[in-house]
Amino acid sequence: MRKPSPFVWFTVPAVLVVLAVIVFPWLFTLWMSLFDWKIGSKAVFAGLDNYLELAGNRRFLEAVGHTLLFTALAVLAPLLLGTAAALVFHRQFAGRGFWRAAFVLPMMATPVAIALVWTMMFHPQQGVLNYLLSLLGIGPSEWVYSPRLAILGLVLVDVWQWTPLVMLIALGGLASLPADPFEAALMEGASRWQTLRHVTLPLLLPFILVAAVVRLIDALKTFDTIYVITQGGPGTASETINIYLYLQAFSFYQIGKASAVVVVFFALVVALSGLLVWLRERSKYYE
Repeated sequence: MRKPSPFVWFTVPAVLVVLAVIVFPWLFTLWMSLFDWKIGSKAVFAGLDNYLELAGNRRFLEAVGHTLLFTALAVLAPLLLGTAAALVFHRQFAGRGFWRAAFVLPMMATPVAIALVWTMMFHPQQGVLNYLLSLLGIGPSEWVYSPRLAILGLVLVDVWQWTPLVMLIALGGLASLPADPFEAALMEGASRWQTLRHVTLPLLLPFILVAAVVRLIDALKTFDTIYVITQGGPGTASETINIYLYLQAFSFYQIGKASAVVVVFFALVVALSGLLVWLRERSKYYE
């Protein structure tokens, strides 16, 4: 039998930290989700009742729908805009370094600060967005104060802040692409559009999917921007799973139900992330 390496013991502190910070809280949350427990009262074992209640809870199901809609738009829009920006900034032109730096500035600010600024911009009477619309001859919009437009307004903020991240990932991908396919396309007389469609984008796809995974996880767990701007309103028009979870835990003190929401939310994140990782593995380029 092979003797274990003495260096294995150096991993013990890291393993203990992972167990204490990640594994134990997760297992404890899973355990709490099986109880009907409100702060100030005794915890009563409820089995799967919390999960069954969520399955029939209209407000929770609406929150899931809002989360999926917000996530889909907040992932697809930055992927399209960020990839387009990367293709532009990958080319050589005067002042490219300055414009690259200016483009990534939104992601440097804290989400709460950005949310406060955009809240003022969204104001129906005094906001700059409606002023800009008036210059174009378009009537004022209610933006996040309208149940119909609240999600779209929040997506606008998220896209503005995180499109630069996708651009940086795509730029790194463009810089690492192999030269052989482009040389072959040039020899075959392919146009720029044909090269972009049949060579550049297929080779860049794995990097785009990496950006999609990052954006997916980040968009799913978005809380601070939504809470500062709308707090889930008007009514529950922009209430996502995170806002619903926060209210259950810290407004209604339903710890058992909140824990069940966490478990369901975690399963949703793992499923969607796993799907994108699988797609990325299938899209890899092999020489």
